[in-house]
Amino acid sequence: MGKLKPLVIKLSGDEKYQRLLSGRPETAGFRSGLVNLKPKEEIGQHSTKEKEEVLVILNGKAEVSCDNYSPLIIERDCLVYIPPNTMHNVKNVGIGLLRYVYIVC
Repeated sequence: MGKLKPLVIKLSGDEKYQRLLSGRPETAGFRSGLVNLKPKEEIGQHSTKEKEEVLVILNGKAEVSCDNYSPLIIERDCLVYIPPNTMHNVKNVGIGLLRYVYIVC
């Protein structure tokens, strides 16, 4: 693999999902994306398997359910960490658009 280089990616306006980085050859192995959910919309239960995930809330209010833990309510300017092998879901529980970036590594 060649040397990695810095790059800039513009965040989209209102698409539901925008892949930002997707591993090689852009990064050494992590991937990320921008998600826009309308009120009451959710991603659906999923796991990133052996990988960790971070959600950075840019706008709105989310309920993050992880395995059998109590749901987390997070809002703008918050970050949530999701450990490896954790089933989780993200739901918009606010009145406006929920906008967040996820990073999986």
